[in-house]
Parts: sequence; C-alpha cells; structure tokens
Amino acid sequence: MSAPTFSNHGCRLNAYETEAMRELAQEAGLQNAVIVNTCAVTAEAVRKARQDIRKLRRANPEARLIVTGCAAQTEPDTFTSMEEVDAVIGNTEKMQGATWQGLAADFIGETEAVQVDDIMSVTETAGHLIDGFGTRSRAYVQVQNGCDHRCTFCIIPYGRGNSRSVPAGVVVDQIKRLVDKGFNEVVLTGVDLTSWGADLPGEPKLGDLVMRILKLIPDLPRLRISSIDSIEVDDNLMQAIATEPRLMPHLHLSLQHGDDMILKRMKRRHLRDDAIRFTQDAKALRPDMTFGADIIAGFPTETDAMFQNSLKLVQDCDLTWLHVFPYSARQGTPAARMPAVNGADIKLRAAALRAAGDAQVKAHLSQQVGQRHNVLMENATMGRTPQFTEVVFDVPQTEGAIVHAQIKGTQGQQLTA
Repeated sequence: MSAPTFSNHGCRLNAYETEAMRELAQEAGLQNAVIVNTCAVTAEAVRKARQDIRKLRRANPEARLIVTGCAAQTEPDTFTSMEEVDAVIGNTEKMQGATWQGLAADFIGETEAVQVDDIMSVTETAGHLIDGFGTRSRAYVQVQNGCDHRCTFCIIPYGRGNSRSVPAGVVVDQIKRLVDKGFNEVVLTGVDLTSWGADLPGEPKLGDLVMRILKLIPDLPRLRISSIDSIEVDDNLMQAIATEPRLMPHLHLSLQHGDDMILKRMKRRHLRDDAIRFTQDAKALRPDMTFGADIIAGFPTETDAMFQNSLKLVQDCDLTWLHVFPYSARQGTPAARMPAVNGADIKLRAAALRAAGDAQVKAHLSQQVGQRHNVLMENATMGRTPQFTEVVFDVPQTEGAIVHAQIKGTQGQQLTA
C-alpha cells in the first residue's frame, strides 16, 4: 500500500487546499489513492482535468481515483460518468476530515461514491492550518473563500459558494506560527480577496486585516496579497501601500477588459477609467509598484475597436504580468447565451495581448538592471524581488533567505545577479 498522490489544477487557492487535503488524507490513513483537484474557470480547464484523469488511471490501474475541486462541484455528472473515476467529492466535503476518514475506512461500502452538497448553503470558511507549501521561503494563508458577485462569464461562485471570511484573529495566529517556523514571506489568498470581512462582525476591510497583521507580527519580513478587485480596495489598504514597506509592491488585478461596454456586459463593478485611476494612485503612493492582471480576449460581442481598448489598457495601467484568457463559454452563465466572437479572432486577440505583455515585461526587466533588490530565495539559484520578478544567481544562495543583491542583467524573462 502507498500514500495517496495528488494532482492539482487551477489557482493558488486550489494548490493551498491540495496541501490541506494531503494532511487530512494522511491523518485519516487513506492508502493507494489518486486525488485530482479540478478547476472550472474555463471549458479548457475541465477538458484538461478529464485528460489528466484518464492518464492517471492508466498509470495507476489499481489505485482509487477520487475527483474533487471546482469542476467536480459545478458538474459532478461529468466525472461520475467517467469509468476511470471511483468517487467525486465537492469543495466543502474535500476540506472535512470526516470525508477522508470515510474514504479511508470504507471506500466502496457505506461511503457514498458522490458527495457534493449545495455549496451555496455554506456559511463559514475555516482557516486550514497547514505549514505552507511551494518553497520553504513562502507560505500561503487562505483568508477568504467564495464570491458574492455574479459576473456574466464566471462559473466560480457556483463552485465556491458565497463569500466567507476567516476571522482576523485566526489569520494572525496562523501567520505567527508560520513566522516561528522560519517563513520570510506570507501570501494572503482567496477567491474574492477584497470582499474579506463583509460577513464578519463590524464588517472590517482587507486593509484592516493587512494593517493588523503588520502591526501584530513585527517579525514578518514580507507580506504579499494575491489577486484583488481594484474597485473594492479600501482606504486602509491604500495607506498600507503608502506606508508599509513590508507589504510587497506587486498587485494582481482582476480587470478582465478595457472597454466600458464589455465591462458592463460582463457585469463588472468598475469602468476603464476606474482601473487607470487606481493604478495611477497606487504608483503615486508606491513608485516601485508593479501590476499583474487578468484579461479576457474575445468576450461575446467584442468588436475589434473594443478589443483595442483592452490592448491599450496594458500600457495605460502599466501592467507587467498578464494572465490572458481566450474567452471560453461556461454552460449556465449569461455570457454563454451572448453572440460569440469567431474562434480564430479570439486566438489572434489573445496572442496580441500576450505580445503586449511580453513587451511590458522586457521594459520592466531593463529598468531593473543596476538596481539593488532584496531577493527572497526560492531555491539555491533563483529568488524573487519584492515586485515578484525572478532573479537567477551565478553563486548558490541559502534557500529561504532574503539576499540583498545587485541586478547585473537580464536572461529571457528573468533578471541575473
């Protein structure tokens, strides 16, 4: 018998939860199982999950194959109909110890092969206390789950449920433990991070949480926040950007598009000028700030002129790290019923966005040559600047250490030191 193996798809939060599941499965004593944690953000993500499942079954013919994650939550029938799959469990069930105890004790008998409840009925998110993952230098802490918004293209609320926040005290206690274990950087993660606190007493904001962490944990060298919705950024978060050097100067923005009509059809809560104003304000407060962004190419009804507004947004917001998503219709979403853009045009527009992003990365890298940065080492020869730029070293460094280094040059999409 062997310990279970995991295959993770999708976002950083999924990766965090995969590590939490690994601990739950180990505590339960589950053996000889393969667990696939799926993503539902696009139809392509679901296709890749199905492909991975078939590949894993061929490689592990005797193992129990369990499917979970957002795609399992939103379309369980897709996976229960696959002959390779033994069990399907939902996003709530996957984080419960009882689920894994049941799977370990009696996989075929009393344990139901399909355990997917109504995600919308979930009202709390527990802080899953894991030691961190990815590298020995950086730990991820889930502070929020779910989303109360209903963007017309997005299936994720139906996979994650409504927004739920982890109380600030629980978050602070966990980060203290991580710092005591030697982690030099903590990343706050969630599905809709800027909605943190709306369901807690007093309705605190994300900025309140950030300021509280930095105040109560003076030994934490670096705090990073993952993807945010810029229109929901509060005054305290802007104050933290301006006054807290331990808050890293890199923000990944959920922008999605650069044309006002498309933003309205997406049911987003911001317009083009809101995005530009936010990035300008943040840069004014913190000149070394860099931005990443999610942008969708080929959303239904998108004309070439509308797409050009997205393309121009890359420079207007001074975006550096782009996540470009060719539009993919998700069954059950309003956008899936809108007039579609030609598939070939979608590919061309996505390629143009990626090329614009590559040009921005090149410009950013060239600006760093000759500068000095505090680099957090992810392994012996590669670390990241506060702006999340990769730096490659000629001489091995201590993994997990923060190294003060001078940037000598560039190498592809990396800096050299």
